[in-house]
Amino acid sequence: MIEEVRPCRRRFLGAAATLIAAAPLGMTEIAARAATPTSTGLPRVKPGTNTSFPSLKQADAGLLSVGYAEAGPENGPVVILLHGWPYDIHSYVDVAPILASAGHRVIVPYLRGYGATRFLSSATFRNGQQAAMALDIIAFMDALEIKQATFGAFDWGALTADIIAALWPERCKGLVSVSGYFIGSPAANAAPLPPAAELAWWYQFYFSTERGELGYDRYRDAFNRLIWQQASPRWQFDTATFERSAAAFANPDHVAIVIHHYRWRIGLAAGEAKYDDVERQLAKAPTIAVPTITLEGDANGAPHSPPAAYAGKFTGRYAHRLITGGVGHNLPQEAPNAFAQAIVDVGQS
Repeated sequence: MIEEVRPCRRRFLGAAATLIAAAPLGMTEIAARAATPTSTGLPRVKPGTNTSFPSLKQADAGLLSVGYAEAGPENGPVVILLHGWPYDIHSYVDVAPILASAGHRVIVPYLRGYGATRFLSSATFRNGQQAAMALDIIAFMDALEIKQATFGAFDWGALTADIIAALWPERCKGLVSVSGYFIGSPAANAAPLPPAAELAWWYQFYFSTERGELGYDRYRDAFNRLIWQQASPRWQFDTATFERSAAAFANPDHVAIVIHHYRWRIGLAAGEAKYDDVERQLAKAPTIAVPTITLEGDANGAPHSPPAAYAGKFTGRYAHRLITGGVGHNLPQEAPNAFAQAIVDVGQS
């Protein structure tokens, strides 16, 4: 169990500090207590058993043509799985067939700036702010005529799913979020953190410079492989596994989206006025009332807060699970059985 209070490597800085300060006495014990998984008879797979999705689909949704993988029966309860940076839909390549075999309709979209997802217009601003990414998924659900889904997510995907669960709870049946609560604002992030915490955000400061933008563009695969190694120090992924995901970073908008995302979050780049109302709501750090299970790997090399720091943000049915066995930041790909089980369990809440 992690005792030190540290912000998640992709968590909005000020939001993490606020949550930690607000955590009541005794919450660490309550939030960290492992919830007993429900016995559902899900098939178990060895991580890395599946290496690809059978096929990809495209759907025009809002500003994007979204590339996505789909598995399971069309009439099954919908599960939407959202990846993070620097990862892609292959984080769920083992999770999806497990859930499909249990009767779920599983949908795994590429976020803006990744893989087969493209902007419909060359004139659209390549915006990486949190509101834009969340509204992408709402538009995607509308395009597929999905009224409600269970969300499973980590990293940028967890930020996106947290926002949907907080602001549009009627669209979210349940939530599985790795490392908890990510919603924040540039204003909250203005407060500096202790030096050791700031050091963990080295790439964010690198991305704040022109040199960083040029460097990420030139060395994006080497850069992202380094992030994988730091975030999951005990995950022995091979070259083929990394290269499957690295193909998604060749998206023509990838660098622009990543750079804007990290500059926006610390107030160095402006967002778009059309998202101001949503951002005002998010700046209040809204609570999440839908049934939620948060997960954490026991070998997460990405700095992260203990569950006590965010447990109070989940006001509905809630449990936290620590996944053991050397599991790092890319939890669904490293521990697909535990992740799939959480999806099933939260959907039965």
